[in-house]
Amino acid sequence: VFCFPDPRTDPWPLVYSPVPVTLVFTSYLLMVALGPSCMRHRRQLELRAPLLAYNLAMVALSCYMFYEFLVTSVLANYSYLCQPVDYSQSELGMRMARVCWWFFFSKVIELLDTVFLILRKKQEQVTFLHVYHHGSMLFNWWSGVKYVPGGQAFFIGMLNSFVHIFMYGYYALASLGPRMHRHLWWKRYLTLLQMCQFVAIAAHSSYNLFTECPFPDGFNTAVFLYILSLLALFLRFYYRTYIRGKQ
Repeated sequence: VFCFPDPRTDPWPLVYSPVPVTLVFTSYLLMVALGPSCMRHRRQLELRAPLLAYNLAMVALSCYMFYEFLVTSVLANYSYLCQPVDYSQSELGMRMARVCWWFFFSKVIELLDTVFLILRKKQEQVTFLHVYHHGSMLFNWWSGVKYVPGGQAFFIGMLNSFVHIFMYGYYALASLGPRMHRHLWWKRYLTLLQMCQFVAIAAHSSYNLFTECPFPDGFNTAVFLYILSLLALFLRFYYRTYIRGKQ
């Protein structure tokens, strides 16, 4: 099944071919490479109003996606241990496929995170972890929506949407300026929440590799290895920021 596109999602925007998502990815890398040079002789932009609007919009989108993943999985009686993709044209099957597409599209929108950092001359925050995470999620979820829009993949989208409610909520508060910084003491715990998410996804994906479940092992293996790479990078970030930084 994993070798063949899902006929329901195959013609959808940005999914029908690898060309659009590859062009988006290439444009993103060019922006990361050339953006700082373009801003070198320009003053940094504050962008408080656009940042606040963007982050609040991302909170709203994350809430919507979390709700859709959760409610659809409950109504369809999804299993958290083994859930094959519902390739039918049923109402719930299509509803899950649609929210998977929205989750993929949110990863395209989230590339604006990097645009804002470059325009504000926060180049030190455009790290390898930042670029790797944003760029790789494009292809991960493009393949997810094209081949397995639903099934086991719903858990990843649901959990990540939940975490992003708090993450973009934090960014929205931070965009209000220095007067809010004393209220943002919980940044460390946000990083811990992100790492707990990775552990849960790794456990969820690896479980199916040792059980008989009609969900593609190739997809679960790819998710497991990718999540391990993110967990390693986040652990390194956590150590450098909150442990070694304090010392």
